[in-house]
Amino acid sequence: MNDWSALKRLTAARIGLARAGAAVSSQDLLAFQLAHAQARDAVWREWDAEACAAELERRGMASLTVQSRATDRALYLKRPDLGRRLDEASAATLMAASEQHKPELALILSDGLSAAAVDAHGISTVSAIQKTLQSAAISCSPVVLARFGRVALSDEIGHALGAQVSVIVLGERPGLSAADSLGIYLTHSPTVGNSDAQRNCLSNVREPGGLPPSAAAARLLSLLRRSLAAGMSGVLLKDGGPALP
Repeated sequence: MNDWSALKRLTAARIGLARAGAAVSSQDLLAFQLAHAQARDAVWREWDAEACAAELERRGMASLTVQSRATDRALYLKRPDLGRRLDEASAATLMAASEQHKPELALILSDGLSAAAVDAHGISTVSAIQKTLQSAAISCSPVVLARFGRVALSDEIGHALGAQVSVIVLGERPGLSAADSLGIYLTHSPTVGNSDAQRNCLSNVREPGGLPPSAAAARLLSLLRRSLAAGMSGVLLKDGGPALP
């Protein structure tokens, strides 16, 4: 009997690996190499934001496409700072949009460090979030599709749109157990220069094996309501929502 079998049912972590002499088994070694290749592919994969916009439109959701100051994937990976700021054309686009409507929440979808995660779960996640916001009568911007974005890009986007809160959904850094996880970051009073201490995060949004988009949307709404009521987010805002599944 495998003494690790009970724990292996609870985690994707590599525990209790079989051995062949002083080395791990060939099966486990090949599985590790496959996971490493999938993580590298996810980091370098290009996101088709235009196709995403078309699918959102088909589902009845408006969108705006913007880009950070990183002009390609290689530069984005080498210069994280460029992924935190909008290019000039994108900033102008959002300023023009803000003249028509200032939403309570700016909703952003970005490739981040895993376009594979956005391709797999991005549309279902922002759809679940929008439905939840509509049910709660919270006004939301068109989905802002941000190419080559880091988490802090949500500060400039939210500020440009005049939103009270910004929420960015983006691909998390791939690990060796999951290369397709999304992260959701909420920031009250989005302004360039905010720190990560001013954000709340929901991590490992994916299915199967992670937090389903519907559950993530429900938890986000709980955080959002308390953030709007308290006028804050991050370490000052405790997550008192129901237990995650």
